[in-house]
Amino acid sequence: MPDATNRSGGTATATPQATFPSMADKFGASADLVVAAEPAGAVPAALTTARAGASARCLRVLLSPWSRLSLLLVLLAGAASSVLLFEPQRLLADGWPPQLGGAAAAVAFGVAYGLCTVAFVPRPLLNLAAGALFGSQLGLGTALAGTVLGAGVAFGLGRVLGQDALRPLLRARWLKAADGQLSRHGFRSMMVARLFPGVPFWAANYCAAVSRMGWLPFLLATALGSIPNTAAYAVAGARASTPTSPAFLVAMGFIAVPGLVGAVVAWRKRHHLRGTPAQERTPARDRTTSQDVTTVQDRTIS
Repeated sequence: MPDATNRSGGTATATPQATFPSMADKFGASADLVVAAEPAGAVPAALTTARAGASARCLRVLLSPWSRLSLLLVLLAGAASSVLLFEPQRLLADGWPPQLGGAAAAVAFGVAYGLCTVAFVPRPLLNLAAGALFGSQLGLGTALAGTVLGAGVAFGLGRVLGQDALRPLLRARWLKAADGQLSRHGFRSMMVARLFPGVPFWAANYCAAVSRMGWLPFLLATALGSIPNTAAYAVAGARASTPTSPAFLVAMGFIAVPGLVGAVVAWRKRHHLRGTPAQERTPARDRTTSQDVTTVQDRTIS
């Protein structure tokens, strides 16, 4: 054929590669596509692993003991600020809002009572308000319900958010003694703390939360131990308009006597609370005398 003849007169045959692509070229192209596609699939997997690791680290940081303690402090600071802003003590002067009445007012006051105790509002003020607004009987029931509610909320917050961070800090001797007393004799210790005023309500709640006291002994001791003091304040609030009445005077007596008894008991048990060993409570003169006697005996024997 003329087109297959070169200038030297020879003939040339058409190569198969010019007409039909070889199988190697096809599979080579496919292999290149596979090799090129592999990094595209590996990159999302690596990103997913990195993101999972970062999320796990952030979760560990957020759930660490000190992060939870910081959250607890922020919540308590916010609660205290809201109390200062809304001034719940105005209930004593302005009275209960007229929109609420009956059972709804008692339930609302009980919930507000509990939240206010978490925000460090003194219970005597709230008990007086309960008696003044609802009378002696209903005021007592409402105040007790709010007391148990507030104690449970504070105990739960302290147990979940503060216990893991604060327990390693109980290194002082008196702190260890108080923690051991609350952990081993939870019901009895909390009953004493509720019966005899002197320990702030919020302080007892958070100290019990940091200890190993159980939920049931804490709530039961809080409910039973708060009855006398709460009843006295509720009666005083209900009879505040007649301060010379026998009921008001008896209520004030029930308020004053437990405080004096608690002060006396705390003064007598101060060494036990500090956890001071008997050897340290021994006067230095007695320890010196005993050491001298031991030295003389040793010399006599030798």
